[in-house]
Amino acid sequence: MAVLTVDNLSKNYKSVRALQNVSFSVPEKTVFGILGPNGSGKTTLLGIVMDVLKSTSGTFSWMGEEGSSEIRKRIGTLLETPNFYHYLSATDNLKIAAKIKGRGEEDIDKVLQIVNLYERRDSKFNTYSLGMKQRLAIAAALLGDPDILVFDEPTNGLDPAGIAEIRELIKELNRKGKTIIMASHILDEVEKVCTHVAIIQKGVLKTVGSVREVMSHTSGDAAVTVLIEVAADNDEALIKVLQQMDGVQDVQLIDNVLQITCSENVTAAQVNKFCFDNGIILNRLNEKRKSLETRFLEITGKQSDR
Repeated sequence: MAVLTVDNLSKNYKSVRALQNVSFSVPEKTVFGILGPNGSGKTTLLGIVMDVLKSTSGTFSWMGEEGSSEIRKRIGTLLETPNFYHYLSATDNLKIAAKIKGRGEEDIDKVLQIVNLYERRDSKFNTYSLGMKQRLAIAAALLGDPDILVFDEPTNGLDPAGIAEIRELIKELNRKGKTIIMASHILDEVEKVCTHVAIIQKGVLKTVGSVREVMSHTSGDAAVTVLIEVAADNDEALIKVLQQMDGVQDVQLIDNVLQITCSENVTAAQVNKFCFDNGIILNRLNEKRKSLETRFLEITGKQSDR
C-alpha cells in the first residue's frame, strides 16, 4: 500500500494556478523527493497533504485513509522555520513540543540522541548553530516515533557541514524503516538522499518514479542523452571524426577534455570503434553517469518559475 496517494490535486489563488491536477503515490519506506524550481508549487503541495491548506480540487489519502487530525498526529513534520523558545534548553523546548502534540514526552532523550544533540540537551536554543537548530526541529518531528516524516526544504540556509549532517540523518532514519517525503530545490541533495522523485514545474507534475528511472527515461518531450568524455593525440582530427558519427549531437571542449553529447542508443564502445575505424586511437574514454541536474534541466528547461 502507498504511504501517500495524491489524485488530481489542484490549487488556485485567484488567477494563479499553483497546482494543476497533480497525481502520484509514495511507496513505503522510501525517501521521496518533491523537486522543483523555486515557486513551482512544492510547499503548496505539502501544505495541502498536511491539511494546512485546502485544495481547489482533487483528493489525497494517507495509507488509504482520508486525511484527519488523528492521522496528522502520526506524521512527523518540518514545514517551516523551527519555532522554538530561544532562552530555553533543547529538552525544555521538546517538552513543550510534546505537550502540543499530545505525545512523545517519553521520547525526548532518545530523539536527542538520534539527532546527535544529547550532549547539548541543556544548552539554550540561542547558542545553537543553524545546523543544530535544524536537527532539533527534526528531533521534534520524531517525537511519538512516527513512521512517516514530511520535511519542507530541510537543508535550506545551512552551510555545507550542516547540509551533510542533515543528509546523513535522513538516510539513517530511512534505514530504520521510516518513509520520508521532502521538498527541495537543491538537486545535488535530492540525488544523494532520495530513492524516488517527483519533478514539478509551474504546478505541473513533469515526471515521477525512482531516481534511477527518472534519470534514464524520457519524460514528455525531453530527450534523453548520454555524455561521453574522449581524448586523442590530435583533438582537431578527433572532433572532425566525431561530427560525422550518427547519434552525436554536440562536441564541446570542457576543462581541456572533449565531451560529446549523444542520443541514448549510443554507447562508449560504439564511439571507440567508430574512431578506430576512422584512424583515431582514443587515449581517454569515459561515459559519464547522467546527473539529476542534467535530467532536471532536460525536463524543465533553465528558467526559474518565479
